[in-house]
Amino acid sequence: MPELPDVVSYVEALERHVLDQRLERVKLSSPFVLRSVDPPVDAITGHIVRDVRRIGKRIVLAFDPDVFLVLHLMIAGRLRWRAPSQKAGVGPRMILASFEFPGGTLLFTEASSKKRASMQIVRGEEALRALDPGGVEPLDATVEQFREALTRENHTVKRSLTDPHLFSGIGNAYSDEILHAAALSPLKLTRSLSDEEIVRLYEATRSTLRLWIERFRQERGEGFPEKVTAFRREMAVHGRFKQPCPVCGSPVQRIAYADNECNYCATCQTGGRLLADRSLSRLLKDDWPRSIDEL
Repeated sequence: MPELPDVVSYVEALERHVLDQRLERVKLSSPFVLRSVDPPVDAITGHIVRDVRRIGKRIVLAFDPDVFLVLHLMIAGRLRWRAPSQKAGVGPRMILASFEFPGGTLLFTEASSKKRASMQIVRGEEALRALDPGGVEPLDATVEQFREALTRENHTVKRSLTDPHLFSGIGNAYSDEILHAAALSPLKLTRSLSDEEIVRLYEATRSTLRLWIERFRQERGEGFPEKVTAFRREMAVHGRFKQPCPVCGSPVQRIAYADNECNYCATCQTGGRLLADRSLSRLLKDDWPRSIDEL
């Protein structure tokens, strides 16, 4: 799922391509993509984009008069920009909706058959705020605001970082990277963190997100982000199971749960202890290795 750095990259690109531009035509290619009824699509057609912003992992285009188009990419949703004479470059079944502007067309696509990506049209700032889960903005929060959100409930650090009601825009991929940078176990409980560990996590969160925002700016240049993925070659641990940790060289470990996974370095983050994988540790029982040395 695109997270804060990816969504920021989209927002910055949209500001260059559609800000102050008139939306000439909207074509809905999927009957499931529009999750709202009132206002209708006609409420944004023919109107000018006055603002582009981010709410958590959602992308918002603001139109006059006080109407907002809200795009939620979910896991497989993506945005693509095409010049007037440029082909879509994706199969027609992937296109959920298209938005035609004088300078080109914005395609809203999804690579999954589950059709989780969605769009809503709402009227008024109050209706827009109702879509915000309410997590603090990690790049705007003070260390005290960060601490309050982190320790509001006693969850694992991994769960708290990815809870949109606590922190805005952080998901599975960047929480792995943040926790590796902070040298913290993903399963450590938030209320057991020391003051020093909270400050370290705060600084790692901000530095990691800023690092990737800047990387995407350099990669994108004046163009539009085309290769948005949760798995990046430059990442330290996320998606790098069994590959060497860039800090210590130990093989990256993984915990699989539900439809997700958590990646970490046992040497850097857990003092060499392997965290129990629910499926594998249950299968192997006493043969489950307890440390990186046993592995």
